[in-house]
Amino acid sequence: MNEKKILQDHIDCIHETMEDVSHPVTIMEICGGHTNIIMRYGIRDILPDTLHLVSGPGCPVCVSSQHDIDCMIELAHQKIPIATYGDMMRVPGSKFTLDDIRATGGTVIEVYSTTEVLELQKKYPDIVFFGIGFETTAPMTTFLLEHNICVYSVHKLVPPAMKVLIDGEVMIDGFISPGHVSTIIGTYPYKDIPIPQVIAGFTAERILRAIRILAGLISNGKSDVINGYPEGVKEKGNRHAQELLKTYFTICDSTWRGLGLIPDSGLEVKDPELNAKIQYHDIFKQVPLPKKTGCRCGDILKGLITPDQCPLYRKQCTPETPQGACMVSEEGSCAIAYRYGK
Repeated sequence: MNEKKILQDHIDCIHETMEDVSHPVTIMEICGGHTNIIMRYGIRDILPDTLHLVSGPGCPVCVSSQHDIDCMIELAHQKIPIATYGDMMRVPGSKFTLDDIRATGGTVIEVYSTTEVLELQKKYPDIVFFGIGFETTAPMTTFLLEHNICVYSVHKLVPPAMKVLIDGEVMIDGFISPGHVSTIIGTYPYKDIPIPQVIAGFTAERILRAIRILAGLISNGKSDVINGYPEGVKEKGNRHAQELLKTYFTICDSTWRGLGLIPDSGLEVKDPELNAKIQYHDIFKQVPLPKKTGCRCGDILKGLITPDQCPLYRKQCTPETPQGACMVSEEGSCAIAYRYGK
């Protein structure tokens, strides 16, 4: 069977199944990689009118709190060398970006891997790594902790946020659960989230297959967790990566942009001597809490609005002049909508 026929079969089955569902259905994807595929191939436009796809907090750059970003900008302003992944360089703080600090002489270095940071430590012994990402990238940060490099961790755990979302303002009937995160954590952490879920891979066919399965589960009133990405995801996940996280991090409450403080949803560095939040506490306690702006990234991350419903979108806020994190990262909903939207 050729690919076009497979795709059409999924689409037809979704439409047929939704004819038996008497209420509108909302499915949320929890991965920026999935949002990219959905927008690139116009998947929302070929679904039944009663089935809505919304994007959730699937971008780790986007969900990092404004206060954490301001703290790192202040640390760089105080001449402490900073290393972080590229997307964080341009995320607006309350006044500046890390890129702005670099342009005025601060030592802020964009890296593509943690091994680069290890090399940088030879030149900058007091370098601090701004560790971002979900369960997928956190194991790579443990490599730096193994080598005694100081880390400011804003690593976050996805399942606790999913639990908050189903009790939020948007009625969510099912999740397309993240593929990359699931390669680390496996399938079992989703079992106590009481709505249908399908872990999906990263092609249009896999996402349509996930939607097809979800439509069937919703139609039959089932709340199963289906692994639709078995070639990458095992039930128990990556045990070695999990052990690394347990060794070097402790689970903590964490503040998410838009979602607020979520209990047990973050990873904090265990060793106080390698925990930048402890080592530079005197600097961070002087950083004021951010003020509200016109940017509605928080509402977008909760699925309350789409990017085009933000008053700044495509006006003040573009990829060249981003006003919020969702327009900066390649996994941000606003940047994706700008790239592929009508």
